[in-house]
Amino acid sequence: MGCIMQDEELTCNQPLHIWEEDMEFGSIEQSIYIEASPEVVYEVVSSPEHITGWYVDEAEYETTPGSSGRFAFGAPERRLEVPITVVEAVPGVRFSFRWMAPPAPELLPVGANLTPDNSLLVTFNLKPQGDGTLVTVTEAGIRELGWEAAVLEQYYNDHAEGWIQILGKLDTYMAKLAAK
Repeated sequence: MGCIMQDEELTCNQPLHIWEEDMEFGSIEQSIYIEASPEVVYEVVSSPEHITGWYVDEAEYETTPGSSGRFAFGAPERRLEVPITVVEAVPGVRFSFRWMAPPAPELLPVGANLTPDNSLLVTFNLKPQGDGTLVTVTEAGIRELGWEAAVLEQYYNDHAEGWIQILGKLDTYMAKLAAK
């Protein structure tokens, strides 16, 4: 449960779900309302120390544009590592990075030079709303990678559902932080 934004209207305490407005699978966009200031939400969506509490199992990077690093997913014995490069870091407003993640047909090694030609752009936009923040995550550049239609659709569907789950985890993590 959480708050979702659709067609400029905020609805709270509803299950998050997918809106398939972009049926060409070019980008994914999901939103959730978080009861915290944009500055607090920014710290949680950008900092490696917090991001491991709700998103990835390990994270190594600096929160400065151009910084390269990695995300790691899964148990240590079967850990999957993916490279990231921070693109934009505007406290209280936006955090974005480039990456390539499963089920992409080819994963790049950690340390790879990530560009619009070989990776996707993930952006967390933060907009003050009432006493909280509307968090909109966008994963863009999917269609531009030239994947076969079946691969494109699988990636899109997997990540559209995945971002819903991740935003739900963000909401839960933020609630735990507020309760401390």
